[in-house]
Amino acid sequence: MPTTTAAAPRTLLARWHDYRLGALSDDLIAAVIVTILLVPQSLAYAMLAGLPPVVGVMASLLPIVAYAAFGSSSSLAVGPVAVLAMMTAQAVGGVAAAHQITPHLAALVLALEMAAVFLIAALFRLETLAALLGTPVLHGFITGAALVIAIGQLPALLGVQAGGSTVLALWQSLADASHPLPHMTTALIGLLALAMLWALRRHGSPVLQGLGFRPRTAQLLARTAPIVVVAASIAWVAGFPRLNEGVALSGAVSLGEGLVFPMPWTAPLPVWRELLAPAVLLGLVAYVESLAVAEALGARRGEKVSPRRELFGLAAANAAASVSGGMPVTGGFARSIVNFDAGARTRMAGVWTALFLALAIALLGDVLHYLPRAVLAATIVIAVLSLVDFAPFVLAWRYSRTEFALMLMVAVLTLTVGVEEALLAGVVGAIGLLLQRTARPHWTEVGRLAGTDVFRNVNRFEVETLPEVLSIRVDESLVFTNSRWISETLSSALARRPNLRHVVLMMSGVNGIDLTGLEVLMQLDRELRAKGLQLHFSELKGPVRDRLDRTGVTAWLSGRIFMTQAEAFNTLARNCCSAH
Repeated sequence: MPTTTAAAPRTLLARWHDYRLGALSDDLIAAVIVTILLVPQSLAYAMLAGLPPVVGVMASLLPIVAYAAFGSSSSLAVGPVAVLAMMTAQAVGGVAAAHQITPHLAALVLALEMAAVFLIAALFRLETLAALLGTPVLHGFITGAALVIAIGQLPALLGVQAGGSTVLALWQSLADASHPLPHMTTALIGLLALAMLWALRRHGSPVLQGLGFRPRTAQLLARTAPIVVVAASIAWVAGFPRLNEGVALSGAVSLGEGLVFPMPWTAPLPVWRELLAPAVLLGLVAYVESLAVAEALGARRGEKVSPRRELFGLAAANAAASVSGGMPVTGGFARSIVNFDAGARTRMAGVWTALFLALAIALLGDVLHYLPRAVLAATIVIAVLSLVDFAPFVLAWRYSRTEFALMLMVAVLTLTVGVEEALLAGVVGAIGLLLQRTARPHWTEVGRLAGTDVFRNVNRFEVETLPEVLSIRVDESLVFTNSRWISETLSSALARRPNLRHVVLMMSGVNGIDLTGLEVLMQLDRELRAKGLQLHFSELKGPVRDRLDRTGVTAWLSGRIFMTQAEAFNTLARNCCSAH
């Protein structure tokens, strides 16, 4: 693994003159392998979004090139992904029906609004807003969304006429269906495809290694297994049409058909307004997912990934999707891993992938007419089940029950209510937990470990203290949410120590003090002074001390400011009392 971190080139064109034959051959090989994965995947995710299959293909062409021109990761493969496709379906379905437009036009508007969200975030350096989707919210959402997607594919997998964006909606749809029983041929094809995909994913690599393939080659071939199942199902349906009557097929996929699409600006203005909030939510999810994949792969290669450049790259990709008949896109985990493992050296691998995919669809588009939708559903199920991971739930249960509750709440809401509501509830819940933590921060009385200058919690260690000195370590910034609580708690502690003469606030854990915190400190100093006590500060950080100096702290503070807690302890011990 490289020990140095290579900075990503500013643009694709800036590095074109360095594009060597070795990189070209590696990128071409990676592009061929990713294309094999993309053919069924792009069709499946378009179906998941409730859009024509060709839309998934269009979203995998120009957006890849646009990201390559503006993004920062050499390994990230941009295109439709499962979670984003599901969110797209939920966002555009009702809006399209209400305004009598096609879901595809609504998806184009959504992609362009997402591009605008990314661009504004990049221009105003708002990449830190991704922190709103912390680990509990993100894991809960991804797990819930993956389960919703997998369960939602059961009707297509079994040939049942039903649907719904949540588990409850799907159940109600099945209850209301006039023919809720599976179509037997469809169910047979779907379940066989599911079993084959699972077996190839789980056992494909070991079997290939047993046949003499190198581990890396075996893994790559196993990851492109969906194309084997797709080819087998097409051959079966095309070869035995009478045995497959009633099986829903994907239909021919034509690039010519894909080039006929409305422009997003033809949509009515109310559509733009109603899709703006979903665009922000989808943009947040897309950015967090894409950045996580890019940084993980960048760390393996020693490549620096720029969060801001990723915003520009995703803005360009979604703008390209919007004006080329696609759908919302982001960096996909599965295809990015395949792209990386296949040896892609530069972002030109994405350009070659787009060219090869276009060529494959041009040559094989008519053949894809015979592809059963049940096989696409099986492809989606296998892809999203890899996202279901209960290990974070176990870790959260052991580490923080409140964050476990937040994670579980988001997952359950995603399953039962909807993705937008679940994400909003998760963000609000995360902010609530943050406010709760800052409103009641940890603080403790400290004393000196004998024979050292180290100060620790008096309730955890045998320490030395001064009878007339109360030394308090504050482990949080003093801001409007907690300042008064700290003051009131400190006043209670003072009431239990009537013989005190000095109070020392050890500020090593204080990174900032806002105006409310400053006023509370000044009021506390006045109250202590009135009782004949002095207030001292120790271990102030430089930026905090600088801001206090601008208030004339040495003039209003009754005590002193000590560089270290040891200095405060020794000085006060000499002046007033001895340790015990």
